[in-house]
Amino acid sequence: MDLEFSPEQEQLRATVRRFLSERAPVSPYVRSMLDDARGTSDDVWRGLASLGVTALADPSSATAMVDTAVVLEELGRAVHPGPFTSSAVGAVGVVALAGTERDRETWMAALTSGETVGTVALLEPARRYQWRSPVTRATRVADDEWRVDGTKVHVRDASAADVVFVVASGADGELGVFAVDAADPAVAVDATPTVDGTRKEATVVLDGARARRLGDDDRGNSGGGCATGAVAQVVDRLAVADVVDGVGAAARALELAVEYAKAREQFGRPIGSFQAVQHLCADMLQAVELARAGAYYACWALDAADACERHRAATMAKAFASDELYRVGASALQVFGGVGFTWEHDIHLYLKRLMSLRQVGGTSDDHLAELASIALDG
Repeated sequence: MDLEFSPEQEQLRATVRRFLSERAPVSPYVRSMLDDARGTSDDVWRGLASLGVTALADPSSATAMVDTAVVLEELGRAVHPGPFTSSAVGAVGVVALAGTERDRETWMAALTSGETVGTVALLEPARRYQWRSPVTRATRVADDEWRVDGTKVHVRDASAADVVFVVASGADGELGVFAVDAADPAVAVDATPTVDGTRKEATVVLDGARARRLGDDDRGNSGGGCATGAVAQVVDRLAVADVVDGVGAAARALELAVEYAKAREQFGRPIGSFQAVQHLCADMLQAVELARAGAYYACWALDAADACERHRAATMAKAFASDELYRVGASALQVFGGVGFTWEHDIHLYLKRLMSLRQVGGTSDDHLAELASIALDG
């Protein structure tokens, strides 16, 4: 494991940062997208894709998640909305890991080029994170055609997606992944309001939606991967992607707080000279660096370690970051005081991004419970 970025990765970081500052700055671009259901403009999405970043997370690459993490951290720093994680990490991952060679030929080029936007529908009402036993059902009606019925909630960027990869159960209860055209009249997408306007979610109702299955079974006999194993790995990849994004957002919130503490004066002195403010900033720095270390180790593990270590590393990173990075955002807001509570200041956007990190993909309690299971059950 190399803890230093390569010159190519540093160049990638600089390129993405420059693109976001010039084409998608927090003001006015991010703010203009807060009430937009898609969360992105065609111009900005095509611009990101033209950089090649939508192809980085293909699991066939030996450094897929580490390279993608460089991009994700910059997206977090810019509180960038849009379907990058859901499509470039989630959809690309599930096709690559669960699909056959034919499936990959059908979807991968369009997804990695950004021409097609995809997302993965995992969760269901009142079932928390029990994606392994979905109530959503898929029924085979022809050799290569299925019909899917059910409701999926908290589907990322569904309003922007061209294709939804739905996790559902077949007639025999076997888990599968089914590609559904988002434009199908049997698919209803209802945007869900969230506290964080930069993260778009929706409820997706499928009423006999036409679908094609990735692979033929859950055992990998058709040349595709085991569906359950593939989805489990995609869940871990999405969780780590969220943590890296959160590291970027928290790091930027810390920078803004420190800049303000140096400039804002009270009682004739910069407030950064007061010990209480210094302690807040020191605690924020510690949390950011620990979360970054865990996140990048998990990225390395997803690229290079065995399945058990991949899952352990991803769970550990999310268990720590969910609460600790939120506290960074909350502490940054305290440094700003009253001005931080105004709509016009950007710090609340970072706090809300970090608030959503606490819930998306499971809370700290959920992941700590999973870590306990790993430790006790092996």
